[in-house]
Amino acid sequence: MPAFKTLDDLSNISGKRALVRVDLNVPVSDGKVTDTTRMERVAPTILELADKGAKVILLAHFGRPKGAVAAEFSLAMIVPAFEAVLGRKVAFASDCIGSVAADAIAALADGGILLLENTRFHKGEEKNDPEFVKALAANGDLYVNDAFSAAHRAHASTEGLAHVLPAYAGRTMQAELEALEKGLGNPSRPVVAIVGGAKVSTKIDLLKNLVGKVDALVIGGGMANTFLAAQGIDVGKSLCEHDLAETAREILAEAKKTGCDIVLPLDGVVAREFKAGAANETVAVTAIPSDAMMLDVGPQSIEAVNGWIAKAATLVWNGPLGAFEIEPFDKATVSAAQFAATETDAGKLVSVAGGGDTVSALNHAGVGERFTYVSTAGGAFLEWMEGKPLPGVDVLSKA
Repeated sequence: MPAFKTLDDLSNISGKRALVRVDLNVPVSDGKVTDTTRMERVAPTILELADKGAKVILLAHFGRPKGAVAAEFSLAMIVPAFEAVLGRKVAFASDCIGSVAADAIAALADGGILLLENTRFHKGEEKNDPEFVKALAANGDLYVNDAFSAAHRAHASTEGLAHVLPAYAGRTMQAELEALEKGLGNPSRPVVAIVGGAKVSTKIDLLKNLVGKVDALVIGGGMANTFLAAQGIDVGKSLCEHDLAETAREILAEAKKTGCDIVLPLDGVVAREFKAGAANETVAVTAIPSDAMMLDVGPQSIEAVNGWIAKAATLVWNGPLGAFEIEPFDKATVSAAQFAATETDAGKLVSVAGGGDTVSALNHAGVGERFTYVSTAGGAFLEWMEGKPLPGVDVLSKA
């Protein structure tokens, strides 16, 4: 990964206008923020800049207003929660460009914090329109991107601004990039990846990229059934994309070429109903009843997965091993997560995880805070794992 500028490269910024791209696309119910995690993640960057005397001007999107002003997508509603997280007053401007933004910035004291209205109220944001970029840039002397979660999009506020203002990575962006470099960029070996989830179709690029980069690839969740079926195993009524059997065989063949061990379930927990507490039994994957579905991997499989984690120096995780939301089909995911956390605590493992279901699964297992790094970036994390360029990151490179 190329070197990139961080806040450490900034000096004498008192009185400077720092345009900071943050991710404030937080869940809201009845006009109130229900999860402040993303606010907490960007707080260190905002407070550091403010404490150094910069005028901190925040850019963010919220929802999908499709380039039109819509009250339900106004960032005004999140200001009270944001002030509570930061412990500071947060001013608000009802537009992100033009005289409204300019007047609010002019009124901002050194060290003050101002949130500008939703960038997606303007069509130029998602189009990365040069005129809109220019209008945004008029509000700042420097640009800080602290929104890794939006870095896979080449939008005006995530990529365009970095071409016209001195550009830096915020602390959250910096932590994310450093963690990802340890995960797949320049990892300690052996590297083991766990990839789970429902469908192979959503993760073909990911699997194809990983077989060339990791020493072992553990495939779990519903997608494991597709790989088992591709090898002639009857998976009964289990979730399975039979039309992707050839793709699965291609991935297996590529893994053989690159020396990547593919780890598939040996046994599974099967049930006739997909509901909490459903009657279930553990069987070998070669003995799944025709009227049953595999909803979790069994104890032999858990032992094999944990065996690979024990050998690993680096673990990259995206997706659960089973239907972890429903007991008792959460056992494999919880067991592997807790074992990985213990290895991380002992200093034996660098563990990097990400993706919505993965974050939920690790929190369900009670280990979200014990992994080396857990990314909340969703799509950007997945595209990084797929080996795709991230425009919002590439543009921050010192090169």
